[in-house]
Amino acid sequence: MKTIQAATFGISEGMTNDFFCYNLPETFDPSKPENSFAGTEDKPTLLTMDLFKTLDWLHDRDYPRPLEKEVCSTPVLLYVADFSTEHLLFHYDGSSNSVDLIRRFISLFGDLIKESKATIISPNFIPKSKIKDEREIIQLITSSTKETSFIKFNFSRIGDFWSYGVQNGCTLLVTTKHYQADLAKVLFHFYQGKIWSTRLSFYLSV
Repeated sequence: MKTIQAATFGISEGMTNDFFCYNLPETFDPSKPENSFAGTEDKPTLLTMDLFKTLDWLHDRDYPRPLEKEVCSTPVLLYVADFSTEHLLFHYDGSSNSVDLIRRFISLFGDLIKESKATIISPNFIPKSKIKDEREIIQLITSSTKETSFIKFNFSRIGDFWSYGVQNGCTLLVTTKHYQADLAKVLFHFYQGKIWSTRLSFYLSV
């Protein structure tokens, strides 16, 4: 990320933090990689970026087109200063990629979400072939957090999830990187020196 990807997106040195562990410790601080266990992996398992610095970076550019061209395979956490896993908002879209994304998130953040409240948003219609996956994801999240609720909404835009998260006091939105270009556009067009919420962070993964 700090070499090839950073050059592609024009990200300045020091904007990203690399983490190399598959299970984040309870001391996890997205701004301080030294507080987490150092793994032996060649590639980082999580990249973190300060959301406000990312907003400033986007607004130094004419348009966030680089984010439309490439998707980094490593999960990215866009965090606010008061980062918290108090209330998680999971976006389950019924795809196998969504199942894998949520499983990897729980594996990575498992020690940090035991006391968390979780909300799962799923489409109103799920094919019969995907019902088993949906139930397994609900059970996995339920067994990994303190309190879980499950609702059906046909949200199709990242702005829908963001609005719901802000209105309901969510602190971390877990969603797919397929929304990253739309998220960049939302931030690009609506950010004017402030953000809708100082509590909501974003976890994006493929």
